[in-house]
Order: sequence, then structure tokens, then C-alpha cells
Amino acid sequence: MKEKLTAIFLVFLLTMSLFVGCAPKENEANTEKTADSNTEKEEEKPADEGKNEGMVLNFCLPDEPRTLDPTLNSQAVAGDIINNIYEGLMREVDGELVPAIAERYEVSDDGLKYTFYLKDTKWSDGKPLTAHDFKYTWLRALDPETASDYAMLLFYIKGGHEFFSGEGKKEDVAINVIDDRTLEVELKSPTPYFLNLTSFYTYLPVRQDVVEKDSEGWATNTDIIVTNGPFTLKEYVSGDRFVLEKNENYWNADKVKLDKINANILVNESTALMAYQSDDIDIMSNIPTQEIPILSSESDEFNIRPKIGTYFYVFNNSKAPTDDVNVRKALNLAIDRKSICENITKGAEVPATTYVPPGLKDTRGNEFSSMVDYGISPEADIEKAKEYLTKAGYPDGEGFPEIEILYNTSETHKIIAEAIQEMWKKNLNIEVSLTNQEWPVFASSRRYGKYTGAARFGWFVDYADAMSMLEILESQDTNNSAQWMSEEYNQLLLDARNENDPEKRDEALYAAEKMLFDQQVIMPIFYYTDKFLIKKRVVDWQKGSLGNWFFGYTYIDNQL
Repeated sequence: MKEKLTAIFLVFLLTMSLFVGCAPKENEANTEKTADSNTEKEEEKPADEGKNEGMVLNFCLPDEPRTLDPTLNSQAVAGDIINNIYEGLMREVDGELVPAIAERYEVSDDGLKYTFYLKDTKWSDGKPLTAHDFKYTWLRALDPETASDYAMLLFYIKGGHEFFSGEGKKEDVAINVIDDRTLEVELKSPTPYFLNLTSFYTYLPVRQDVVEKDSEGWATNTDIIVTNGPFTLKEYVSGDRFVLEKNENYWNADKVKLDKINANILVNESTALMAYQSDDIDIMSNIPTQEIPILSSESDEFNIRPKIGTYFYVFNNSKAPTDDVNVRKALNLAIDRKSICENITKGAEVPATTYVPPGLKDTRGNEFSSMVDYGISPEADIEKAKEYLTKAGYPDGEGFPEIEILYNTSETHKIIAEAIQEMWKKNLNIEVSLTNQEWPVFASSRRYGKYTGAARFGWFVDYADAMSMLEILESQDTNNSAQWMSEEYNQLLLDARNENDPEKRDEALYAAEKMLFDQQVIMPIFYYTDKFLIKKRVVDWQKGSLGNWFFGYTYIDNQL
């Protein structure tokens, strides 16, 4: 996977599916084995036999997920587990969105009504999975008491936003169970990517009786958890590992070849790389930045793929001195994004001059990010940055209070923060401190504005539309960590959701992103790429645009 990123990105312009495909199977294999893992296959058996006898895959989680509750999850790292133990109405397979729990579906001529006909499937404990489970799950996500970070992804359902906001009743949400295997959903406006949404975490079914047994801890309580994906959770050791085992009651269990998956939590990037090089793990994505050039040139197990997302900083818009738009403009213009990509990250990242990343189209088929110019350059504009700092009352940085860059533990985040700290010091003559926090503390500090200056952020699309990026900065969104509230911005996104005219919808979305840059709410740094190491012996793995692994049809071939 050594193609130039600019060439790879062209692929994204041809698709509007949530997931953007997977690499050729021979390049996408990944497994990990430990000393007690049996990954040998019997050579005398046909290719499709004997591969599921004690077959174990080991991979690395770069952090510990906050939750495995699909309704509450907002972390990509948790998706690596959730994506393998749960399954929605639709799923991406070999780059295409196909029916999963749904046998088939119908869409009304006006694009408002979806009818899903479910397969005859079971939960991991053998009980039937029904349309009632989906209705319960979706209403649970919309219930404001649940506090789902992704409740807004169900606002497309008629009555969904009203129920969430307290302006409507649960009974008025247009999710109807026709019978145990028929689910009918009515949308408030045509949503071309609704099918894609049904494969996302928040839409994945959970079972009411299990949730109610242990509302706080059911998702990692191996005594009670039930799942409906190709694997189920067998063991969880906090801070160390998750162990998954094959779900014998999965509807397609005959095609599942792995018996066990060990997901080892290895936060330190250097430690993870040592484990990979020692064959203790077979997949890792948290690669030390300084190792990327070497791996890129010397390892045929190293992969770089495009990923639709943006790495950026949020400013604390409610706390001095970054409550001043001129300060935010100065900080934004004083960094050299090109230098960060070429000299720091070194993973084919592209300097970000917009917030919405490449790979997303507007409804007219135009590349969204190519249609705008917000005056952000890949290189620093030092003179203009100094002008804005002077307008804010800090000529040559005089009198400017010390600010901080808040980031979560990661070698990569650290060296990026150090580079920006140096740029701001050199170009603006201001003092900047660095604050490192472990993820749980960091997430709380960032979300509630317990920082002065800027905080690290990153976002990957949840579905192939600019709305997926823009909606996290709405006032009511729980991911809005910029402490920025704008009724005008909220209204633009609401208008876009309700607009049936494609061109008017585009206008609202473009206007929303323009507001972010007029106010300099955020500081885009680069567009993500997906970098990972995977052993050749891992065959038939899949990875979507969110970067989540799917091992439902993966197997180990130790002859590769």
C-alpha cells in the first residue's frame, strides 16, 4: 500500500458509502499469536477446512475503551471490539454495504419509509433476535436519560429529535414493529445515507433484559452479556485485554474461522512495536512516528491507507485569551502544517486547510473541501499572524498570558504539540505549556473546557457526508469541546437536515463550515491516513473508513 496519497484519495471521490472498501485480500491479512495460541492448519486438508481448529488472532488496542455499549460508544478504539461482537441491519463486506441482520429491505418511492425484513437470527445465548430489539435500542439511544453521544444520528427518524429534546413523546417516534421479523422506519426527510447509518455503532442492537440487569456495567460483564455478531465477549481484564470467542449462534457461524481473538491493550507505541516484532501481536496501528520512514521503506507488512478524517485542535472559545477571535486567527496562521506532515508525522498526511476532509462530496458531486478557501495555508503566514495578535492587544506577544496545549498520552500527540509549541513561541513570541493527561481525565477536561488555550482533537466520518464532521460542533452535541455556542450554526445544520432541495442543503452546509473559519473555532492541522502493521499470515481481514477491524471471515495461514 505504497501508492501516493493523492492518488488514493481519488478513490474516495467515486463513492458515497460509509465504508470505503478494503485492500486486496493478500495485503489485508492480519493476525497475532501468543505462545499458547494454536494457529497451525493441517496441510493435508482442503483450503477451507481445518482452519478453525484452535485458530487464534491477537491484535493491539492503542487505548482502553471507555465502554463497549454500542449505544454509548463514541470511540474508534472501542469499535474494534464492538464491530466484531455486534451486527446491525447492514454491514460492509469487501467494500460494499450489504444486508446483515436484514434479509432484505424496501425503500418507498419518496425515500421516507424503510422496511427491513430480518433474517431468523439468535443472540449468543440462543434467544431469538427480533425487530423489537432494534426498536428498543434506537429508542434507548434517543432517550435523553441515556446520554448517548451519537443520539443525533437517529434524528433523521421522524419524531426522533422531538423525543430527545423533550418536545415529543417516545410513542411518536416513527419506528414500528410490524412483526418479530419486520421493522418499519419513517424518516422526516430523504436521507440517502440512512442505510449506511444502520451499520454504525449506535444502531447496533442490544437486549433490554441484559441492559436492565446491570445498567452501568453490562457491556463488559461476561456473566450476562449477549451479542449477535461473529464473536462474543469471553473475558475482560481492565487495563490489559479483551478476549473474544466465536459465537456459535451467529447466523453465519459456518463462515467464521477464528476461534478466539485476544485484544491486548498496549498504550505505549514503542512497547506495541516490540510486541509486534517479537510476534506477540499480529496487528498494530499505534506506530511510533519516528519508525514510519523505516517501516515504509523496509517492511512489506506496513500499510498506509487514506482515512476520511481531520486531526485538529479546538480552542477554548470561552476562556481568555482564546475567547478573542483575533488571538485564534493569530494562532491558526502561525503554524506550518506542511512542516508537521513532512517532518513530524511522516505518514503521507496532507496539510489541512479545511475542516471537512477530502473524500466527501456535496449533493452535486463536487469534492466538498475543494469548493472552499478559508485563507488557511499549508505554510505559516507569520506576518498576518502577528497583525492579528497586535489587533488583540498583544504586539509581538507582549503581555500575552501563558496558554497550554492539552493532549492525551501518545508519543505522536506529544511531538506534534511540541512542534506547535515551538512555532507559536518562535513566530508569535508567546509562552505555551504542554499538559498531558491519560484518556479518561483528558476526555473530561477537554469536554468541559478545563483547559486554557487549545486541546487536541480528531474526527473520522461516521457516514459519507459533511454533516458527519460539522454536527459535532453544534451547541447541544456532547462532542463539542470548543466551548462555542452558536444558534445560527445550529440553525444551519437543522436547515440542512430538513432540506429536500439538494442545492439548498449544500448551501447550508458550506455556510456552516464558513462560520467555523470566520470565528476560527478550531485549528485544522492535517487530514488523517490509516497506518498499520499486519502479519502476512492473517488472511481475509477487512477495515473500513473508520479504521475498525472486522475479523468475521479472517483466518490464519502460517505458510504465508
